[in-house]
Amino acid sequence: MQYLFFILAVLTGVGISVQSGVNSSLRHALSNPVLAALISFGTGFFALVAVHLFSGNPTPTADELRQINWWKWTGGVIGACYVTTVIISVSKIGPANLLSLSVAGQLIAAVILDHYGLLGFQSHPANIWRLVGVALIIAGVVFVVKN
Repeated sequence: MQYLFFILAVLTGVGISVQSGVNSSLRHALSNPVLAALISFGTGFFALVAVHLFSGNPTPTADELRQINWWKWTGGVIGACYVTTVIISVSKIGPANLLSLSVAGQLIAAVILDHYGLLGFQSHPANIWRLVGVALIIAGVVFVVKN
């Protein structure tokens, strides 16, 4: 079953690459990166509303929503910053450079989050293998960006 999640993770990476091109094309068609990001999030919002409605999962009450810590609501803002940055940057530096740099940043942040068990993650110490892996990713990024 774990292999299924590995495959889904790879497919997510493929989707992010495709999404960067789709959103960049939308930006050029609209001549407006923020509007392109808004449309991207808007269509995603409606897709998720439909999935939620058909999933049968309960919707939390207003009281339950009010009890959620403020910082747990920032994921959408972070996502909006990411998508807008991708929309602006991908046509300037290309998808390989953008995504390799993005993956390096994600991995560095993930190893730190894992090591300290931040944001509710279970702690996974940054051992030598993980640090070597990060170094190899950074080396790979250098090769991709050097071009």
